[in-house]
Amino acid sequence: MVKRNQSDLPNNTRSSKLDPIFSTKRKDFAPFFSRSQLPKCVPIFIGAGIALLSTIGPCSATEFSNYIEPWNALSIPTWAVHVSSVVEWATAMALVWRYGERSGLESWKGLSWGMVPLLAGALCACTWHFFYNSESLEVLVALQAAFTIFGNTTMCIAAYRIYMSSQEEL
Repeated sequence: MVKRNQSDLPNNTRSSKLDPIFSTKRKDFAPFFSRSQLPKCVPIFIGAGIALLSTIGPCSATEFSNYIEPWNALSIPTWAVHVSSVVEWATAMALVWRYGERSGLESWKGLSWGMVPLLAGALCACTWHFFYNSESLEVLVALQAAFTIFGNTTMCIAAYRIYMSSQEEL
């Protein structure tokens, strides 16, 4: 591990030995997103919603009620939980990476990399469910379990590296 002293840190982290998020001495630490950036995302979400609705196409209630899904199909609320969890996890990875960049604490970027196997496991689960838990894709269940074990290990290592780097700064 590389030891850092105060002079090696960016200007915005030299003023305090406290964690950059909780430090009250630091006034120059910029937030992740400013309020002016949020409206830029709105057209993207609206466009994605319109694109999704256009794939459904017009249909009457009787046409839709004739479609029968298999007994093991996930409900819409369950799909919402699955998809939102994957989106939240990917967002958390991006925010952790950005925190590592802005704070100058490179060990936080390792945490973001440690989260990748767990994201892969989540994608395995969503893929298996998308194909109605097909027996021919049961390898995805084993793959998800392997990604979970590996991801938990990498997250543990990353957390230990963050701890060690915080001890070096004191």
